[in-house]
Order: sequence, then structure tokens, then C-alpha cells
Amino acid sequence: MKKIAIITPVPDMVNTIIEQSMLRKATEENVAEYNIVDLREFGKGNYRQIDDTPFGGGSGMVMMAEPLVNAIESALEWMDNKDVRIVFPSPQGKTWNHKSAESFSQNENLIFICGHYKGIDQRVIEKYVTDEFSIGDYVVSSGEIPAMIIIDSIVRLIPGVLNSRESAESDTFYGDLLDNPHYTKPREVEEMSVPDVLVSGHHKEIEDWKQSERKHITQEKRPDLWRKYLEKSEISE
Repeated sequence: MKKIAIITPVPDMVNTIIEQSMLRKATEENVAEYNIVDLREFGKGNYRQIDDTPFGGGSGMVMMAEPLVNAIESALEWMDNKDVRIVFPSPQGKTWNHKSAESFSQNENLIFICGHYKGIDQRVIEKYVTDEFSIGDYVVSSGEIPAMIIIDSIVRLIPGVLNSRESAESDTFYGDLLDNPHYTKPREVEEMSVPDVLVSGHHKEIEDWKQSERKHITQEKRPDLWRKYLEKSEISE
């Protein structure tokens, strides 16, 4: 069973996402277990302080090392310290992508640190963090948002979470192309109709149409991915 610990000062936010998403099914199917570590429980003093002003001056606050160290050690103990990867979502990290999700779906023990303010004490990163990842070239207001995006992309790839593995394998980014368009009932909506090929019953023609659409959409919307697809196609020939 995969163990995922999430260190956060706002555990209710994380619990809400888990309870209202596919992540909950992972626990119901006994393929993943979550440990929501409340950072405030490791805070200093009567006010459970977890942040302080930065050395060297500057605006903003920095998450303190000691509460994070104690929270991480608590999570490590829960995992028996076995082959743990500790992830800190950060704008300075490598860009998270589908290949990253596939790789991390193979790891049994994962800890995520949800940053706030100007970030976390660098000493925590140097001692504990094994991976830093960014979800894009922008900044969000709390680390829970990128952490849960990353976790969702990992957990949905665990066998038993999705109803159909085939569904995951047909998603955008699973292969080299973007996904094809999808339609459902009714066939006519405000004089817009489903493409005839999809109701033809000819499986070969349907697959050809889907592949053609994937190529067209990738070329139009993501020329960077299209160039990579063409390069890979040339190498395989």
C-alpha cells in the first residue's frame, strides 16, 4: 500500500480535497493511505508559531526549520523510514509532468511539504527534500494547491483507483499527443451534431479519426509537443 504524508498548516483544506475527489477511492480500495500532518501541532510556544522573519532582512515571512523538522520526522516514523521521497513543490523546481507522475506512482512512501509565505528554511531543503517540482511558471498562494495537483496525478495512476486503466492510458500526455475530442448523448445539441464516424460502428474508422484528431489538435494547440512527436517518429523510422 502506498503511504502519502502531507505536511500542512491547514489540514482541513487537504482533507476536503481528498474527501471530494478520486483520492478518496484510493483509500476505499486499500491501495493508498494518507497521513495529514498538522504543522501547527509542532509549532513553537503557546501560539504554535511556524514562521518568522528572514535573516538578512527583506519582506515576508519564512517557515521555520524546527517545526518542519519535527513534522517530517513524525511522518518518517509513520513510514518506518523506508525508501521515502520527500517532495517540496516550489517555483524553483523542475516542471512536473506526466512522466514524473508515472515515476512517482512506483514509489511506496511519499512526503509532501506544503510551503507558505516566502518559502521554507533552506536547511530543511538541504537535509530532507529529495525532489523539488514546479507546476508552472507562476506562483500560487499556498503549497497545498500544487501538492494536491501532484498527488492527484500520481494516485490516479495506481492500479485500482480508476475504474479503467484504459481510461488513464488514453488521457492527454500519456502518449506523445494531446487527447482527441469526446462526445456523449444526446447526438444533437443546439443544431450541433456528433461526428458521423463516431456512431458508424466501424471501429477501425473510429480509431483512425481519433488519431487524426489527436495529431491535428496537438499541432494546433501545442506545436512544441508536435515537434517532439515528429522528431520521435523520424527516429523510429
